Amino acid sequence: MPSQSPRYQFHPPALNDVQFTGGFWNYWQTINTEVSIPAIYHQLKMTGRIEGVKQIWKDGDPNPPHIFWDSDIAKWIEAAAYSLVHHPDEGLEALVDAIVDDYEKVQDSDGYLNSYFQPFEPANRWKNVRDRHELYCAGHMIEAAVAYNQATGKHKFLDVMMRYSSYIDQVFGPGEEQKHGYPGHEEIELALVKLSDHTGDERYRKLSTYFINNRGIQPHYYTEEALARGDDPDNWNWVTLENEVSKVDYRYNQSHLPVREQSVAVGHSVRAVYLYSGMADIAASENDEALLKALERLFESILHHRSYITGGLGSDPENEGFSDDYDLPNENAYAETCAAIGLIFWLQRMTNFDGERKYMDLLERTLYNGMLVGLSFDGTRFFYSSPLAVHRGETGEYSNFHGHRTDWHGCSCCPPNVARLLASLGQYFSSSNDNEIVLHSYADSEALYRLEQGNVTLTQETHYPWDGIVTIKVAPENPTPFRLRLRLPDWCGTFHLSVNDEAIQPEMINGYLTIERTWQQGDVVSLSLEMRPRRIHAHPAIRPNRNRVILAYGPLLYCLEGVDNGSDLDNFYLPEDAKITVRFDDELLGGINVLEGSGYRETISGDLPLYQEKAYPKTEMPFKAIPFAYWDNREEGDMQLWLREM
Repeated sequence: MPSQSPRYQFHPPALNDVQFTGGFWNYWQTINTEVSIPAIYHQLKMTGRIEGVKQIWKDGDPNPPHIFWDSDIAKWIEAAAYSLVHHPDEGLEALVDAIVDDYEKVQDSDGYLNSYFQPFEPANRWKNVRDRHELYCAGHMIEAAVAYNQATGKHKFLDVMMRYSSYIDQVFGPGEEQKHGYPGHEEIELALVKLSDHTGDERYRKLSTYFINNRGIQPHYYTEEALARGDDPDNWNWVTLENEVSKVDYRYNQSHLPVREQSVAVGHSVRAVYLYSGMADIAASENDEALLKALERLFESILHHRSYITGGLGSDPENEGFSDDYDLPNENAYAETCAAIGLIFWLQRMTNFDGERKYMDLLERTLYNGMLVGLSFDGTRFFYSSPLAVHRGETGEYSNFHGHRTDWHGCSCCPPNVARLLASLGQYFSSSNDNEIVLHSYADSEALYRLEQGNVTLTQETHYPWDGIVTIKVAPENPTPFRLRLRLPDWCGTFHLSVNDEAIQPEMINGYLTIERTWQQGDVVSLSLEMRPRRIHAHPAIRPNRNRVILAYGPLLYCLEGVDNGSDLDNFYLPEDAKITVRFDDELLGGINVLEGSGYRETISGDLPLYQEKAYPKTEMPFKAIPFAYWDNREEGDMQLWLREM
């Protein structure tokens, strides 16, 4: 959850006040609870991460802990905590308690806690916060401790992390004896705000503010830090050549400028969106208009110049992040799942400032496409990065580095990240304040909202995203005046809205259909959003996508997959006037909409000349497109999202 600061105009419901009751997201949450969370724990166990908490490894042992293994474990604990809210499980709770017990046993007397540095490099703690992930791990552990205390009422892990956070607050700060640094991999900023909100201790919020305010100021801390440990600041992966002079490129970790001066999204994309989330929380708590303006500029940079249509971020595998404007290759897209998740975290915060639809439009697109593609339909396999096109070729080798889901990765930050988002997803579909309820997206669900004049329960019934018909049953404890705001998605052309079967023309506020009345027990709101097959074109500056289109239906983007359409899908052409139909296939992947039509395919044959004056032959080809998030669930093979148009 974002900060509960009064500066946020809206706040999501508490996790135990909202649940999916069926339909699309209930399936994914159930898979997450029953399959993904246990599968991730199994991998954490098999790879030595769980044992690593006990600090039993020694120098020279095979497979010693990695510097950020604690963060993988912490995200899993956070996912488990959210799952326990609606699905009590003594066995799962016991697994978490055992890890917490081990963390408590190995914590240093001063509060320091890190499964790598304590046994392997105790003398090097805090000497390289630019690269060594100590603060990043601490941030994820803080989030996990808060979530577990909220879910179970148990205090041990929270007490452990409060001791650690208090120690970090002594180490970092403006004092002469303190370190004036900030994390190289951002994350702790948002975590400290959560801890402050949960405990009421303002020290943690002030430390988060310090980390954000000090970032990128001169003299640059990372330069001074490198010199202090006897290292050359230029001895780093991220050095650029400007006017034949080498220069450290601090854009990689967003410390190239003070945060209020930043306007362009740069560097490692996961770090960026975690930072922006923390900036939003501080902008909210401090009522910092300059910080909010910077976030608005950064959003515009991402939305209009540096994001994939799926909501994926990061076009450059070299820095796992942003490159130049409009540089968005398809086959070599990095588009890390964690970046999509971090973007969702940030966009929720931006929406809750003033209820602007543009943030939720991108959030929904990212959720249904760039995030959800990160998990297989059976809940056991994950994408680290998600390309927008895959071509295997004659050798069977993929044309990119992550063309198929696997059950684990060497760097497995993404699987537990997917798990914690899915387990807490109910908090992303709506928000409220004292006299307003805002529905950002639609799902079979029941949610309780605690308004100033009384509690209100909303029950939604819908097949969204397979169709746009939504029924909302309103149940206030007593007749209650409040405003109900319903997001009209940017992809929707026309709509119909009624209350108790009486059609109404609502006021439109920031892209939300707004109904203000005194609501009675039994009131029913009916919303019908137009859904039709659509074609989406790319900005002409995105060179790989010139003369190409993506098919879409509602919030879902559609791709061609080899299992349905054969290989070499880049040879498929979609006529401009092709009729595209939608059909619900209840036997495919649990029941999904497929888009169907007919196009043309170039003939590929070794008998054809390498060059010729006339066009090469092509044949008519029927096609079937499935949601991008559902590809790679049947057979390995090719995939194409952007289709050539003729």
